[in-house]
Parts: sequence; structure tokens; C-alpha cells
Amino acid sequence: MREPAFWYRPRSFTSYALQPLGLLYGAITERRMLRTGADAGIPVICVGNYHVGGAGKTPTVLALTRLLRELGETPVVLSRGYGGHLKGPVMVDRARHNAADVGDEPLMMARDVPVAVARDRLDGAALAKSQGATVILMDDGFQNPRLFKDASLIVIDSERGLSNCEVFPAGPLRAPLKAQLARTDALVLIGDGRAANDVAAELAKRDKPELRARLKPNAASLAQLFGKRVLAFAGIGDPERFFRSLRAGGIDVARTRPYPDHHMFSREEIAALAADARREQLTLVTTEKDLARLRGSEGVPDDIVPFAVELEFDEPAKLRQLISDHLYKARERRFSTR
Repeated sequence: MREPAFWYRPRSFTSYALQPLGLLYGAITERRMLRTGADAGIPVICVGNYHVGGAGKTPTVLALTRLLRELGETPVVLSRGYGGHLKGPVMVDRARHNAADVGDEPLMMARDVPVAVARDRLDGAALAKSQGATVILMDDGFQNPRLFKDASLIVIDSERGLSNCEVFPAGPLRAPLKAQLARTDALVLIGDGRAANDVAAELAKRDKPELRARLKPNAASLAQLFGKRVLAFAGIGDPERFFRSLRAGGIDVARTRPYPDHHMFSREEIAALAADARREQLTLVTTEKDLARLRGSEGVPDDIVPFAVELEFDEPAKLRQLISDHLYKARERRFSTR
């Protein structure tokens, strides 16, 4: 779905009209979040959002994967597999699965880290453990009570913030903000914006840390696009953030085509993009997540350039200490209850 424009206006008749539904949805979600989840038996670190749509969870999960490996851990990512039809539990295999099977994000992440897809998180955790996981990284699922979380890191795009701070469908929040703040262990703010500073200040009152990070273009991706004019297209939570990243990297973005999050491109749409690019002598560029979704589709040009980015934290030592502390506490808690 495309995010409604009224979510990003402070006062809106539509938002006010939908508030009763938001109150009902929020009350149900908040009540679910109060449940005690089952213990996976190993540490579980959740990377989530307060709101629907994208903010940078996937790059955050991959950054934590690298850190956990530096700490000597064996992480396995646990995902619901949004957009895929397999209920799981199943380990993603890039040789035989496509985005229609397991979802675009799990397919993309499986290049760098083992990924278990499961509608039931507890079943997925069991599968991850069977693969030798010492830590489970939950990609999303912050509001899902099925599995106990030893730490929850919430990702927010600092440019967009939480918009009107109303609960879905009146706004983008998945649950009342107060209930979500109470279950947050750290905040990851991506970018240099100030739109989420109020949220960070509220968490600071609870002695919960704020971690600043930014998306950095991959050097190889920049080299592929150097000196070229591009047609950029993306079907992610915030396509404009992708287009801004390209321009910030010095790429000449001549045309842009935004699509809804997790958009499944039709053959006609692919052909139209390719024709537009040929007509204006532009290079097609998209996100790694979009290209994962395009894999195996008919008529996809071979010369689409994936623009890879990595998340870099301003204070990596602070993140390292935070994760190390939570791992220690998680294991100490399990040892003391034996």
C-alpha cells in the first residue's frame, strides 16, 4: 500500500474521522503486547518499528549481523516473510526460492546471513536453533507477543519521524506510542533529521539509549554509476529516501519512479521502465530489495544496477557495548532460572 498523505499532516479531518478505529486497533494491539512470550532458549534481539512501512530495519539487521559475528556469535535472522506465500518454518535458499515464496527482504538478507521464515515465530526460533544459532535476530515482530525478546531496538527515519503519531488507520503507528516506548531498549535514528528527537527525549527519561546511524552507499555501486544519468525506481516504504541517497552519492538522477512498498512489478511495468530508459539513454537503478523481488521475472533487463547501502553507526563502540550487555544479561537470566 501507499502511505496516505494525511498521515504526514499534523491536523487532518480524515485522521480525526478514523481515530475511533485507531483507538480500537491500538487497544487490541496493546493488550496483545502485554502477553509474556515463550522463551527461545537463546538470546533474541528484535529490530522493529513503531509504525507501518519502512525506516531501515533491514540495513540495521545486517549491521547487527556483522557485529554479532565480531563478538563470536552465530546469528540467524527470523522473519515472517512478508510478501511470500510460504508459511514455514523454512530456511531461505536463494537457489530455489524467490520473493513470491519467502518475501523480498528475507531473500535479499539470505545472501549474507542464514534466514528462517515462519509465520509462527516460535516455530521459526526452533528452526534457527537447529541451524546452530547462538542469537536470533528478529526482523520486525516488535508488537508480536509470541516470542520473548531479550532486547528490542526500534528504528526510526529521523527525517520522517512518526508523522501525526496516530494509531493505524488514523496514522502509521502500530500501537499507542506510550505502550511501545515502555518495551523499547534502544532507539536507532537513521539520518541527520530532527523529526524523532521528541521520541528520543522520552526514552532518555527512561535511561534508554539513542544510537545515531546513517546509510552509506557501497563504493562498488557508486563506481558502476559514476558519470551516468539514471532512471531510479523503488517499491519500498520510502522511495524518496532512496532517491535522496542516490543524489547524496553524487549520482545524476534524471528520472524517478516511486512504487508502493513490496510492489510486485508486472511485465508491462518492467517493459515501460526499460523503454523509458532506452529513449532517454538512462541507466536503470533500483534498491537491492527491489532487485531481489524482480529475480526470475520475465523481461527484466540484465543491466539494472542495484544500489547497495550499508548502515554505519556514529558510535560503534556504544552499540557494541549495548549488545554485549544484553547478551550477558540474557544468558545470566537463563542460567539463574535453571
